[in-house]
Amino acid sequence: MKKIVVAVTGASGTLYAKRLLEAIPKEIEVYLIISELGRKVAEIEGVNLSGYSVHLEENSDLEAEIASGSFLFDAMIIVPCSMKSLAQIANGFSDTLISRAADVCLKERRPLILVPRETPYSRVHLVNMLAAHDAGAVILPASPPLYTNPKTIDELADMIAARILDHCKIEHNTAKRWKEI
Repeated sequence: MKKIVVAVTGASGTLYAKRLLEAIPKEIEVYLIISELGRKVAEIEGVNLSGYSVHLEENSDLEAEIASGSFLFDAMIIVPCSMKSLAQIANGFSDTLISRAADVCLKERRPLILVPRETPYSRVHLVNMLAAHDAGAVILPASPPLYTNPKTIDELADMIAARILDHCKIEHNTAKRWKEI
């Protein structure tokens, strides 16, 4: 069974995490971590991140199995990825389960997908993105395409969920592809 880690941090855009969790096929085992600020932002945005069949992990639990390189999981997605989390990952500062599991991905050469949701980017943000990229992470900004003529915000978020699943090599039919319109 494929296992993935999904982390939600304190950036706006928790709808992206919700739509991803809904799009992940049921046969995939999901470990979910939501930071304290991620929970607050989800509440502000009116996004419910509960009720999914997942292993819910506490961000403060650095003894969780996903904190170890010996625990095999296939990929990690941080959606949305705050600039604080990006900075921690880019600089190897692992004081939370989210940053530690991301560090495990990088050191074990497992896919790590970071979905920043910030605008505009400062030079510091860009330098941290480049450092995370150079360490092995995929930087996948929450910039949904418009060629599908989306009718709802959910459809926009589905395009990001689809790109994330593509990078995890998970088959899906979450969104239309180019020329399928």
